[in-house]
Parts: sequence; structure tokens; C-alpha cells
Amino acid sequence: MTQTLSAPITVSAPALPTPQALLAGAAVAGPLFLGAGLLQGLTRDGFDFTRNALSQLSLGGLGWIQVTAFVLTGVLVIAGAVGMRQALRDAPGGTWAPRLIGVFGASFLLAGAFAADPGAGFPVGAPEASTASMSTHGALHMLSGMVGYLALCAAFLVLARHFAAQNRRGWAIATRIAPAGILAGFAGSSATVLAFTAGAGLGLLCLTAVTARLMATANPAGR
Repeated sequence: MTQTLSAPITVSAPALPTPQALLAGAAVAGPLFLGAGLLQGLTRDGFDFTRNALSQLSLGGLGWIQVTAFVLTGVLVIAGAVGMRQALRDAPGGTWAPRLIGVFGASFLLAGAFAADPGAGFPVGAPEASTASMSTHGALHMLSGMVGYLALCAAFLVLARHFAAQNRRGWAIATRIAPAGILAGFAGSSATVLAFTAGAGLGLLCLTAVTARLMATANPAGR
């Protein structure tokens, strides 16, 4: 009588995402969000880029598209924050920059959960003038965006320290200037909503540029 012994079965643990893969999330988040907003703004009835903010696309029957864009953007940015923590471990800015980027990502999740108020003729049938008082969900939407973009501006200033330590003077200067451009756009929103859209878009595109730069220099396996 013979006995057959089978070889032990080994199960390997699934590979964890590399810092580059996680950073890629934050790199694509901005173009994805802005592209979704542009396409919707050009195709949805009553939307006017000179009068309406992209956040208002969360309203109406097709509002779920913009809500999805908010949530997906938030998840991608938070993934990028994790990748940034791995890529910048033990480096200048490696503690606070990822945390602040994580706050920025979380602000998109909150903005998706709490819709902006209608107004300026959107969605169709909404009053042409802004509402006299802001609703609770509208106030939370605005607060989340304000906190998120302030965190992003702070993250850029922290990253400027990182780039300066790496002798990347151009990147250090750019990450110091970016917050001024973002805040200038927000300050100009009292004159035109396009200034607000430009400031928000600048922040997202600068995040794309910075994370793409970090992807190029990150250790593939983390450290």
C-alpha cells in the first residue's frame, strides 16, 4: 500500500499598491473632476459657467453624475495622500503634506454628501437670484470646500520645504506661488464665479503636477 503526499499549498498575500500607483490617484483626480464638470456644464440645460459654480451640477435629475465625481475625486486624492506618505517618509514635509492632502480629499467626500444650494437659474426653474439664506446642506458644502482648499494651500507650502531640501528650486517656487493664485481666485468670486472656478481648477491641476513629480522620484516599493 502506497501513500501519496501532496505538496503544501502556499497562498501568497496580495501585492500592496506601490507609492506610484497611489500617487497616480491624486494625479488623475483633478483632470477627472474638471473634465466631468466641463462636459456637464456644456450639456446640461440652464447651466452657465459665468453664473453657476461646478458644485451646482450636483442638483437636478442628473446631479448623481457630479456627486459621483465628487466622491471618486475624494477617494483618489486620499489614495494619493497615502502614496505621498510612503514616498516622503523621513523626508522634509513627509508628515504634514500627506495629512493635509488627506483633508483635501475628505472635503470632496463631504461636498458630495452635502449639495450646494440652487440659484442663478440652475437647475432649470431655480430663482435667478441667489437665495436670501443658505441652507444647512449648502453651508456644509461651502465649509467643506473652504477647509479643503485651505488644507491644499498649506500642503503646497509644506511641499515647498520638501522641494527646497531636494534642491528643486523651480518646484519650491511654484508650490509657494500656487496658494496665492488659488486664494486670489476665491477672492475674485465676489465679482464673477469664473474666478472661483479658476482658483479651484488651479489647485487641482497643481496637485496633479506635484504628484506626477513625486511619482517620478518615489521608491517603487516604498521605504
